[in-house]
Amino acid sequence: MKLIAGLGNIGTKYTFTRHNAGFMLIDSIAINAGLDLRENSRLKCYMAKFSNNGEDYLLIKPTTFMNLSGEAVRAVIDYYKIDIKDTLIVFDDLSLELGKIRFRPNGSDGGHNGIKSVIQHLGTKDIARLKIGIGPQPSIPSEVFVLQNFSKEELEKLKETLSIAKEGIACYFTKGIQEAQNKYN
Repeated sequence: MKLIAGLGNIGTKYTFTRHNAGFMLIDSIAINAGLDLRENSRLKCYMAKFSNNGEDYLLIKPTTFMNLSGEAVRAVIDYYKIDIKDTLIVFDDLSLELGKIRFRPNGSDGGHNGIKSVIQHLGTKDIARLKIGIGPQPSIPSEVFVLQNFSKEELEKLKETLSIAKEGIACYFTKGIQEAQNKYN
């Protein structure tokens, strides 16, 4: 089974904030596949399963809020016995320009508390990730910027980006991280 975990904050007040780009991608995949994300309180997430080309996939959106995302990712990986190599974490990145995506096979948390929690709970920095650009950040604190809603124009650009990101995820799971980086970074 393959796991795609989108990071974000639960609640309608956060739905269209920059910090919820990971959730928006999971929602987009679910809508395109005709899936309903259902809450699993024991695993601390909303989730949906689907199959594609003979492979089983699990989409999740942690209900722990961003800073504790690792709790849900760990719970799901343990419950379904998913290999970390079959896991992709999707989250916002304010150092990337809006409209850009970047696959990475591993790395530090880069100051992002959601991925920091995932690294902490999984005990490794060797976890594949897809960063969705939400920058550039104006001269305001990052914790204020990431909780602002996208403007109407930014949401239109983000829709295009999410479409490309979905293609990138398909490439990642079929052809590997190197191919996904070469084609989509």
